[in-house]
Amino acid sequence: MNTDTNKDTSTDRHHDAPTGPAAQETSRVGALIRAHRLRIGLTQRELADLSTISVRAIRDLEQGKARRPRPDTVRLMADALRLGQRARAALEAAAQQGRGGGACWAQPPAPPTALHAMPGRDAETALLVRELTSGAERLTHLVGLGGVGKTRVALEVAERVHDAGMPVLWYGFPGASADYLAHGEGELSDRVAGAVAELCATAAVDAPLVEGPQGPILPGVGAAGFGVAALAELVGEQRVLLVLDGAPATGPRCDRLTGLLRACPGLRLLVTSEQPWEVPGERIFLLAPLEVPAEGAVDAGSPAVRVFLDHVRRVRPEFTPGPVDMEQVAWLCRRLDGHPGALASAASWLVVCDLTTLCHGLDADPVALLDHLGGGAGADRFRVALRSRLDRLSAGARELLDALCAQGPDVGPGRDGAEFDLPGITALTGRGLPESGRMLRELLIAGAVRAAHESGGSRFRVLGLVRASVRSGSRVAAAVGP
Repeated sequence: MNTDTNKDTSTDRHHDAPTGPAAQETSRVGALIRAHRLRIGLTQRELADLSTISVRAIRDLEQGKARRPRPDTVRLMADALRLGQRARAALEAAAQQGRGGGACWAQPPAPPTALHAMPGRDAETALLVRELTSGAERLTHLVGLGGVGKTRVALEVAERVHDAGMPVLWYGFPGASADYLAHGEGELSDRVAGAVAELCATAAVDAPLVEGPQGPILPGVGAAGFGVAALAELVGEQRVLLVLDGAPATGPRCDRLTGLLRACPGLRLLVTSEQPWEVPGERIFLLAPLEVPAEGAVDAGSPAVRVFLDHVRRVRPEFTPGPVDMEQVAWLCRRLDGHPGALASAASWLVVCDLTTLCHGLDADPVALLDHLGGGAGADRFRVALRSRLDRLSAGARELLDALCAQGPDVGPGRDGAEFDLPGITALTGRGLPESGRMLRELLIAGAVRAAHESGGSRFRVLGLVRASVRSGSRVAAAVGP
């Protein structure tokens, strides 16, 4: 054996010892591969060259970090090891046993604990729970304007799924709302974070993929050495819900996402963000603002009214609304479209003003009061998120929105508070039905437009906050000039 081979063997002996809490016990398939490799005197590098499987994948299998190799991986490994029929069958049986496994939790991992109640979302929550637990949907993307309550709905769905006995793994992206009490899970959190980093990494999007036990993976990405393969091993074929909260607009690579879903047939994903990934198999679930009292009505049980009064009591515990107050609250909820984030910001201003003054301010310019009075980090999150989302619209969708918002209070389908339909859009823009439909869909997904499907028809309305933001931006642009 030459000097280089001796050096490789020494390196292999260093890596052969299982390391880390994820590899406390070598798997049966890993032990067989290592035994056959050493029997015929191959290093991990030589086995990798013969089998076309990466050194890292072989090392993970032998150390027990990965226990669920794909059938193709097992076949290539058996060919490279020159196994006979009986030894090959034993290796395939060990791999099959690993594929049927997954972690055995004494108690299923739980989602974070929500800090506040969530009125008015029973229908959406029930539908999401039913789809995810039944497996009718495996990749559900909860989409809506910033501050509309996507994280809170995801928490409620996760809690109900967990109560039904399904493990829940939760990952919040940097910058996501964290209005909850998180549960620290140690290595479990590392595995989830590593897999998410591998799925959604942007810095190494063009890096070459290598063959892993569950398929192609991106090398060198993931927390504490964990990645998609480690998460796939953890989940196995169990029914598990993985929640990705506050996901970035740039979605994951489809091959990595598809590989994870294929390797884990019981895995369901619930993603929250301001816009969908538009990947195959994605179920887009649009989350609209809360229902508001009808024009001229005072409904204390309205979800928007309940949310607003709940926020008011946090800053004004002594506040007891009378009949006139309730009329103003109902008007305020309609003016803010029942948007939870806007309602929370408006309520914060009651520390320094009364309800009548607040309503006058909102009537004049609602955008000016969308920043939380308390200031500090995130005080302007809703207003910034609103304008940022509108800035990301395509040129055609933005032109349509500007045209709708430019209509006077009594003119055209975009007049304040008025509903419109798709034929009205085609008449306003002069474009064909297919193009108008695509632009309208983009405005719906962006949260700029709200749908009303009643009496068999589909009608739409631009949110008042969006209209005010667009008009405010137009006034600023006109004042600045070219």
